[in-house]
Amino acid sequence: MAEIKFTDSEKAEIVAKVQRYFESELDQDIGQFDAEFLLDFFSEQIGSFFYNRGLYDAQTILSSKLDDIADSILELERATELQR
Repeated sequence: MAEIKFTDSEKAEIVAKVQRYFESELDQDIGQFDAEFLLDFFSEQIGSFFYNRGLYDAQTILSSKLDDIADSILELERATELQR
């Protein structure tokens, strides 16, 4: 799997959310460096779980849609003398 990378603006937004979470939920101030360090930890150690879940969910949706397409194709089938 490729390394999870965020653009600078994405990373800044995520870091700000981490800082707000620590302040509102834990009543602690966390600096930008610490928030970035925490983000890097989650990306490296936990990100694969979220990535894999996303892949699994996408595969489930795709499989369902392919089943719908296969059913639609079967509905187009015309009867022949060989079918009894």
